[in-house]
Amino acid sequence: MVMEASLYTVEPKAVLNVKANADTLLDRVDFSRIDASRRIDQSHRSEMGQFFTPPPVAKLMASMFDERPQNLTIIDPGAGVGSLSAALIAEVISHWEDQKPQSITLAAYEIEPNVIDYLNSTIEEIAGLCNGEGIAFNGEVFPEDFIAAGVAMTIGGFIPRDLRRFNCAILNPPYHKISNNSKTRRLLRRVDIETTNLYTAFMWLVIKLLEPGGEMVAITPRSFCNGPYFRPFRKALFRSMTIKRVHVYESRKKAFQDDDVLQENIIIHAVKEKVIPNESCKVVISSSIGPDDEYVAVRKVEYDQFVRPDDPDLIIHIVLDEMAHRIGEHMRGLDSSLEDLDLIVSTGRVVEFRAKHLVRRSPSDGVVPLIHPSHFSQGFIQWPVEGLKKPDAIIRESPDLLVPSGFYVLVKRFSSKEEEKRIVAAVYDPSKVSSDLVGFENHLNYYHRRGKGIPHKLAKGLAAFLNTTLVDQYFRQFSGHTQVNATDLRSIKYPHEERLLSLGEKIGEIFPPQDELDQLVREELGILEGENGN
Repeated sequence: MVMEASLYTVEPKAVLNVKANADTLLDRVDFSRIDASRRIDQSHRSEMGQFFTPPPVAKLMASMFDERPQNLTIIDPGAGVGSLSAALIAEVISHWEDQKPQSITLAAYEIEPNVIDYLNSTIEEIAGLCNGEGIAFNGEVFPEDFIAAGVAMTIGGFIPRDLRRFNCAILNPPYHKISNNSKTRRLLRRVDIETTNLYTAFMWLVIKLLEPGGEMVAITPRSFCNGPYFRPFRKALFRSMTIKRVHVYESRKKAFQDDDVLQENIIIHAVKEKVIPNESCKVVISSSIGPDDEYVAVRKVEYDQFVRPDDPDLIIHIVLDEMAHRIGEHMRGLDSSLEDLDLIVSTGRVVEFRAKHLVRRSPSDGVVPLIHPSHFSQGFIQWPVEGLKKPDAIIRESPDLLVPSGFYVLVKRFSSKEEEKRIVAAVYDPSKVSSDLVGFENHLNYYHRRGKGIPHKLAKGLAAFLNTTLVDQYFRQFSGHTQVNATDLRSIKYPHEERLLSLGEKIGEIFPPQDELDQLVREELGILEGENGN
């Protein structure tokens, strides 16, 4: 059964028995949020990537809009119970003072049938609030898939609503992967959108639906800031939009603590205009521990520090303080790229579930080592490991999956919750493992020289450099998740080979403690005490 859109229209100064105000509106909407959260199965919401926006987050997002159009046209895709729409219109009523709009038009899209009644109630209350303030209001609730609706509006058509454009978008889009052969993926391809997650699909469609000069404020995972999967989205974003502000919640747990969301989230404010970087073009970067934190740190950065104009991947660097800025300056000032070092970084070739017929649980005749993250030990690879539950051997007759024995530097692609650092490196030393071939599992990245090992001292020096606090903190400036892609490792600069070799000479049979390792690298790179965040 297809639900019809609900329409709420008021003319200014209609007679009402009770005049709503902004505070009571937000209180009521928050009650709806809590009630809906209790009624909808948590596993279902997690599966759909639906997380309702808490009031402090919604208020901060609403406060970011700069423009004051006389006719405000708002789109709220994935509206939930209407928290963001309510917060935005409460902000308009309370803080736009003598710049209040003459009219507000709102289109709210929500596919979850269990929250439509709450959303309708919110829009009805918004209508009452606008009525009391003398603002003509036209609001519609569309109980349908925003992807399908957004594609239709982008293409245009004979239906009037398919021709709509907006000057204001506020959204907390769902976080959910899009399968390659899904209806959603086929719909998006009709408007030249190629992306792997619903949240970037929502933002990309919104960008297409904004009028020139229109504003978008969105709270999303930080994962779109780097990595190859989100490169097409970043290109579309910077092709059409200028980012004005980014707010970071430093705690993974607090932005959506009621829903147990551990993603690192950011709020992004962008305007539909093409930026021409110059001295006056800056991005405001603010941060707080969580939504209820009264202390908000704010700094302005040059646009070309936020995204490097010569970076083909358009990786976004979010630098929160001056110390982090100095770390970035040190890293960007290093001498060498991987190409300069004649090194390549690749992802491990052995995908375990695809190689079940090839892997073995323990060493035996006719097999060679299969290295996992579990084999990391004090900066080196220890193989075999007794009691390891995962297969740690693979048959020799797998030439496409193996590499010749030699020194390699391995980096975990995923860090565990127990590890303080996101980049964790180890040296594969062929003298510690008796085998002429080795396989690296897909949860590892490995550095090599044209498919073969690298010099002994270079391997130790490179692993030492990668394991420093300096590199880890720099990585956090452009990556908000625990995954480390080969693309990320290719994007950073490295010390000159002579310095890496010199550093490698100082590494013994085990790596020194973190403080000592950081000191060794500081001395080798000429970095003053304390400038790498210690």
